[in-house]
Amino acid sequence: MTAARLLVTAETREWANVAAREATGYAASVIGCDAEAGIERELSPEESPDGRPGLSLLMFAFSRDALQKAVVNRVGQCILTCATTACYNGLPPVKDKSIRVGGNLRFFGDTFQISKKLDQRRFWRVPVMDGEFVCEDVFGTVKGVAGGNFLILGESQAIALAAAESAVAAIGKIPGVICPFPGGIVRSGSKVGSRYKKLKASTNDAYCPTLRGLVDSALPEGVNAVYEIVIDGVDLSAVESATRAGVEAACRPGIVRISAGNYGGNLGPYHLHLHKLLS
Repeated sequence: MTAARLLVTAETREWANVAAREATGYAASVIGCDAEAGIERELSPEESPDGRPGLSLLMFAFSRDALQKAVVNRVGQCILTCATTACYNGLPPVKDKSIRVGGNLRFFGDTFQISKKLDQRRFWRVPVMDGEFVCEDVFGTVKGVAGGNFLILGESQAIALAAAESAVAAIGKIPGVICPFPGGIVRSGSKVGSRYKKLKASTNDAYCPTLRGLVDSALPEGVNAVYEIVIDGVDLSAVESATRAGVEAACRPGIVRISAGNYGGNLGPYHLHLHKLLS
């Protein structure tokens, strides 16, 4: 998938967080969303483009065109509208591999917008009611890796959830990745296809405890809850590091097994084999 990094700043950490949460909402899976998105990390004062509090966001889509549409819509609806914010590119722009964000949003200025060029980077200053919204013109993209996953099989819902929370916290320390689902955790893991012809994906019945005896279950004895961690990264190495950190953090008392969705190779060319990865 194609990925972009957005650097969002504001006058306070609280407002930067508001903008980041809004912009990355409804972005769990491209099965039903325009993008997969999440907060990568907080920016240090040295990393902030304008010296203000800020956060780094990652957004992923199937193509560069789809990503541009999603990023422009999300920045326009959720960051431009948020008090005191600005939005900057966080990846090196490469010719024919970039998307236009500020250049599309500038029209909101109704001819009163102004562009400034600094060190070969163009920024748009759009007048708004609390001052100006500054947005970089062009954002770089990379070919990222999305959909890395592992499954946490626990003795109870509480045990499995605590392990999943530990995994997400460990993954949060790895640069270049996000866990796009709510709280970084998936309770509704899916399989490819469905008995309903119109659906691309449906519940992963082999891992549903309530369906034991009705389907070909993949659950060992003693497992009563499963959570999935899905990881998107700017490259394969980042996803591998995040998977390793997450699996190790999830290995706690009451966890019966760590597994992963296989899907017969139908989801893409990258296969992360857990035993090999952890060795």
